[in-house]
Amino acid sequence: MPVSDKPPAILREVTPTPSVKGGRGQYRPAPEQQSLLLAPAEQVHPPPLRASPVQRLWLCIYLPALALEAVSDVAEAFAVFEDKQGIRKILLVNAKAAAAGIGPGLSVNAALALLPTLGFAERNPQRETQVSRELAGWAEKFTSCVCIEAPSLLLLEIAGSLQLFGGLKALRQRITLSLESQGFSAAIAIAPTPLAASWLARAGRKVCIRDPQNLAGKLAPLPLSCLNWPDSVCASLSGMGVTSVGDCLRLPRAGFAKRFGASRLLQLDRALDRLPDPRASYRTPERFAAEYELDAAQSDSTLLLNACQELLVRLERFLLTRQMAVQHVQFSFFHLRAPATHLALGCVQADRAVQHWYDLLAIKFERLDLPEPVIAMQLCADQGQPFSAKTSILPFTGQVTQQQNTSLTQLAERLGAYIGAESVHGVMTVAEHRPQYAWCSRSAVADVPRCASVPGYQGADYSQLIEMQRNNSLILRRPLWMLREPELLTNRQNLPFYQGTLTLLDGPERLETGWWDDDGIARDYFVARNTKGVHLWVYQNRSREDGAWYLHGIFG
Repeated sequence: MPVSDKPPAILREVTPTPSVKGGRGQYRPAPEQQSLLLAPAEQVHPPPLRASPVQRLWLCIYLPALALEAVSDVAEAFAVFEDKQGIRKILLVNAKAAAAGIGPGLSVNAALALLPTLGFAERNPQRETQVSRELAGWAEKFTSCVCIEAPSLLLLEIAGSLQLFGGLKALRQRITLSLESQGFSAAIAIAPTPLAASWLARAGRKVCIRDPQNLAGKLAPLPLSCLNWPDSVCASLSGMGVTSVGDCLRLPRAGFAKRFGASRLLQLDRALDRLPDPRASYRTPERFAAEYELDAAQSDSTLLLNACQELLVRLERFLLTRQMAVQHVQFSFFHLRAPATHLALGCVQADRAVQHWYDLLAIKFERLDLPEPVIAMQLCADQGQPFSAKTSILPFTGQVTQQQNTSLTQLAERLGAYIGAESVHGVMTVAEHRPQYAWCSRSAVADVPRCASVPGYQGADYSQLIEMQRNNSLILRRPLWMLREPELLTNRQNLPFYQGTLTLLDGPERLETGWWDDDGIARDYFVARNTKGVHLWVYQNRSREDGAWYLHGIFG
């Protein structure tokens, strides 16, 4: 049989054969064509393009080097291998390893022979899944609809986000730059359907298609490898001369579905927007938890702190997309043969800044006793709180800022990290008129309670107190130092004596209360000054007939 030099004919939809004349002059229809046969070109009639009430737009982020970038960010030559039936084959390499002649498919031993200093690690699918989930949480700041198609492929529905981020070009550039800053190399494609966007991104076509009518022409040149179909299906199609998406679209629909499965025909229709393609959005957990596995057991504090800082960066990214902050976090350090070591951190005011938490961690880490080297670590955070950013005040306005309050809070937190939170105390006011009960000690690193004893003061905003003092709206003067027990003073010429005769400057302020709990008082308080200029808070006990004077406090 002679061999033809002509190229193989293109597979076309078979024209239905005419009806065949049957017995007794009746006509019967020919059986429907079901097989893939060569036939003249004919117009194919697939399902029509559906008219969507709302036009969607999908942005696909494809991470071709995720297996490498998920386990290493070193600048030296590095490779990731897979173990298949006991043979370790190189899967991905970075630029330095590629420059040394190392590429995918090479055995690890052969790669080490070419470059003895090559660093390598086995592929870690769990780490890839974790990274993809972290990126999905990061992508939620661009859109509320994020789908994880595969560990290396994310889909974002961005039609409703274009106006917010200044248009399609600005949004795409912002996503690209953010991925590069995180150390990921990505291929980004945009299309009206999620499958079309993912196929284009897998093929490395960084294009943007907004009109569904253009999908068929843009998808036609794509190779079969971008469809993510099984190798057996792609091999069968290649054996028939079908090497692209366009070739698949020209095959008889019924025969294609029978031979390769109706699900693949459904994918083609969904990619062309002929059928709907519903997707479930990814939702990140409400509480943050992240792990970090070390390449080898480590006891060096610098390396461990660097790993902890990376976990804190993930925490900040998690909280930033939700406009949240946390007040308590816990690090867990895991060992090979010893129980895990836990380190809890807390702050007075909820925060999300990496540097704030890292400073507290570094202080406590100096006194942390690790029984063994660390092989992995975990960071967990409590339920987030709404984060309210404070607006900066211009210096020439004369308004009071919260800088002093913030610095005191951070000082208390650092002292608590050094010597323990239970050793740092402050003073809080109590809604009580009797001076000896109007204050009490409290933990300086606990939640700041409401100050109820000062009229007009509604919370722990110290700037409000400063402003009230500046405007003289604080009617009652109270000394900074209060004696635990009032000190009886000498009475000379009916005037109190303390390091000299006292001069009464202000008063009396009469306090008569507490009669209901058998500890009542009836006193007249005065602001006095001694001969050295010290201002004192003294009172005369009205419940005693001798009119004794007592010292109760000293003004600063």
